[in-house]
Amino acid sequence: MNTRSLKQFLALADTLHFGRASDDCNISISALSRNIRHLEEELGVALFSRDNRTVMLTQEGQKFVKYARDTCHQWQSIRHELTDNSDELSGEISLYSSVTASYSFLYDLLRRFRVAYPAIEIKLRTGDPEHAIAHILDGKEDITIAAHPAKFPRGVAFKPIAVSPLLFIAPLDQQVPHVPNGVPAMAADWANIPMILSESGVSRTRVDEWFQQHSMTPRIYAQVTGNEAIVSMVSLGFGIGVVPKIVLDNSPLKDRVQILAVKPELAPYDIGLITLKKNLKNPLVNAFWDLIKEP
Repeated sequence: MNTRSLKQFLALADTLHFGRASDDCNISISALSRNIRHLEEELGVALFSRDNRTVMLTQEGQKFVKYARDTCHQWQSIRHELTDNSDELSGEISLYSSVTASYSFLYDLLRRFRVAYPAIEIKLRTGDPEHAIAHILDGKEDITIAAHPAKFPRGVAFKPIAVSPLLFIAPLDQQVPHVPNGVPAMAADWANIPMILSESGVSRTRVDEWFQQHSMTPRIYAQVTGNEAIVSMVSLGFGIGVVPKIVLDNSPLKDRVQILAVKPELAPYDIGLITLKKNLKNPLVNAFWDLIKEP
């Protein structure tokens, strides 16, 4: 067994797709399949159940994921500690970010990081911000940029980057009767307005609390994965939405919606770097972490 086999196993465990995993590992599908079979033979168990259409982790495979991630992280740390005879850090770290965060924060961070640590390779994955902390807890990524949740998991570190208000947004013009282009005159009117909200996460929690404070149940028109899609649907007149200001600032549709001066305002997003506390023992992760200076 070697770390290369473990990395190939993790690539397949994350994607559950031989084609995408082989691309990530820069090997052929047949080579990946052969290496996975060899790993299963060494372990004496099947790690995946597969047929012509699907690939799934077995119970044994799910248990092996944690071992494989921990081993790869430990190998990288000890390899650097034993072989590095210079002051230059080298190796690989993985980052997870929403598309908006990559525009708003990552560009500057990555630019400074590349200048300071040119030998460190960066693996960047973008996706739904609501999944960011889960990727960290599962060990899929080393660092993420995400909003600080109300309930913060144990063993996780947070370093603030910025604060972003949460905004109610509406279409510029009233296109359908129940979707106003201004703040409702009476609090009771909110009950009839179609709302476009995140499926889950910090913003959804804040909105639900806001409606509870007003003793109202929102009329939900759509529950959306990804804040960018909320701006799109609001611009088309489907309803009123709630998004972080940084999402609106970076949206190509920002001129097609308007911000509603709703009172009381929603509590803002606290955005920052998130990683497992144990990851900070990795000098590569710690180097990226230190790009953000404490206030």
